[in-house]
Amino acid sequence: MSSSRHYRDFRWNKQQERKLRTELYKALRPLVGTEKIIDVANRRPKSGPARSTTTRLGVRAFPGVHTRVVLGDPSKAGFYTILLFVPAHTTIQAHSHKDDRMAVVVSGEWHFGYGDHFDAQSLKTLTPGSVYSEPGGVSHNHFARTDTDAVIVEISGYGPTDTHYFEVANDPRAQEKK
Repeated sequence: MSSSRHYRDFRWNKQQERKLRTELYKALRPLVGTEKIIDVANRRPKSGPARSTTTRLGVRAFPGVHTRVVLGDPSKAGFYTILLFVPAHTTIQAHSHKDDRMAVVVSGEWHFGYGDHFDAQSLKTLTPGSVYSEPGGVSHNHFARTDTDAVIVEISGYGPTDTHYFEVANDPRAQEKK
């Protein structure tokens, strides 16, 4: 399989960008309608090009996992949208966020579950176009895993957001400091 199909290197080239835009359009069109997608896609700040930044929101200790801010600022109050890029063969332990989130699987098979501990038996396979929620608060933990394919997930919420791991020992930020 080619790296452009699975976004393994996560470097943007024109072909990957076109594919991502097409997949996002297919996933979002039934949810919000064509006019709103075109309206948002064509918005530009009054001074300069569209803003898109790569950041690492609580995922920096996972090799290859990163986010790209599409809209807003997840660290501040207000609506935001991010793309989460997760390489193949990655497990994300049970964690929660203080804000409610909605997510759409853009690319790859995302295996997602709810609970206080990672449980492979509880995972549901979500294919591109699948929509799921991540309720906010510490009593709503969730976990995920990828298999042979890298995954891209679009996540929207109302910031500021954060990440709290159910078991501190599973927090990659704590492991990074050791």
